[in-house]
Amino acid sequence: MMMTEGRNQESGIIGKPAAHRCGRKWVVNVWGIGGRLRLTMRQQQSTIIVVAVVVHRKWSAVCSLWSAVCGLQSAVFPDVTAKGSTFARRVLACLLIAVFSAAPALAQQNDAPELTAKASEAIDRGLKHLLAIQRADGSWAAGEAGERDVAITSLALMAFMSKAQFPGSGPNGDALNKAKDWLLKKTKESPDGYMGSTMYEHGLATLALTELWGMTRDREEDDVIQKAVEAAVEVILRSQNEGGGWRYQPSSDAGQDTSVTVMVFVALASARQAGIVVPNETIAKVVTYFESATSQATGGFNYVPSGVQKNDSIACTGGGAYAAQLAGERGSEMVLSALRFLKERSPGIIDNNFGHYYYGHYYAIHAMVQAGDDYYSEWYPLIRDALIRKQRADGSWGEGKNIVGNTGASYETPMAIIILATPHRYIPIYQR
Repeated sequence: MMMTEGRNQESGIIGKPAAHRCGRKWVVNVWGIGGRLRLTMRQQQSTIIVVAVVVHRKWSAVCSLWSAVCGLQSAVFPDVTAKGSTFARRVLACLLIAVFSAAPALAQQNDAPELTAKASEAIDRGLKHLLAIQRADGSWAAGEAGERDVAITSLALMAFMSKAQFPGSGPNGDALNKAKDWLLKKTKESPDGYMGSTMYEHGLATLALTELWGMTRDREEDDVIQKAVEAAVEVILRSQNEGGGWRYQPSSDAGQDTSVTVMVFVALASARQAGIVVPNETIAKVVTYFESATSQATGGFNYVPSGVQKNDSIACTGGGAYAAQLAGERGSEMVLSALRFLKERSPGIIDNNFGHYYYGHYYAIHAMVQAGDDYYSEWYPLIRDALIRKQRADGSWGEGKNIVGNTGASYETPMAIIILATPHRYIPIYQR
């Protein structure tokens, strides 16, 4: 069921392109001092289609990357070598030249004015806190016994990636390598592909690995990540309930609720974006689930489908809207009514805590991104300023205690960082 194909050819050394296939798309990483360019393409018959160009902001040495344009011609694309390979390489070289030419201008302008100096400082303090409490084995956990380690380690990795910090590169590359190695070790300890103790953890681990896939310099390690993602997705697919949702355990008869369903489906959507095959039937069933979980009176999402107002949840409404958007329902009345539900309760639900505050806003901000600039530009400054006020002196967020009697890493801290870092848009699943 999973699409796997050969990868390429070039190592990820400084100044040289590293090209490889992730499912049905090509990813070209060009490395240089101060940043990376990631060019994602897919081939449709004889046409090379550019899907995304991501340039890290404020490169300190754009000129140092220029030589990579010439090096791109050494990247081999097996599916175009028979015909038109020279043309394809020239097209890619021209694209790189255009991007590099524009990079200095982009670096000089503030293309994310909503990301204030205070927000950037809060992000950096949060990341510094995470580094300070990272466990010796590279993981993060809620307590000394390793509680929720798969979930929190996955979220912590995502928090760093949201600031364009990846394993093996940058000042925190070694610490992130340890975290990545720890997570990959967990995948090897699970022969059936299931990671963690609940589908919550499994969903977060799948998401982190999918977003790491294609971002390492080691081609063999990239293949290991691919296999882990494929196995994790198989667990999700075979665990879907007949009603379209998921619950705590990896079994199709374990029940369903909106919270777990959202977490799992966002991971599935990320894997699909990366080129893993996800059946249309799976997506259609989850849309049916979300429709059944919508309150007819308010437009909010129920924790467990009932269709009545008393079962509404702010966190589930934000998550349900985001996941439904990823399922192709962006302009549906189901999504629009959920967005209205959230906006009608603002700024109260932003300024004041509610059950699962950070978890709910982690989803809500990305639902606003998917909804468009009008929604996002109104919502982000409010949650940005609220999170800055709520940050603790040590750089963390939340109570810091997920297990009674044990103080450790909290899931709230990486989630708050990801929310604040939304303007960066470095992680594909968080892009519109």
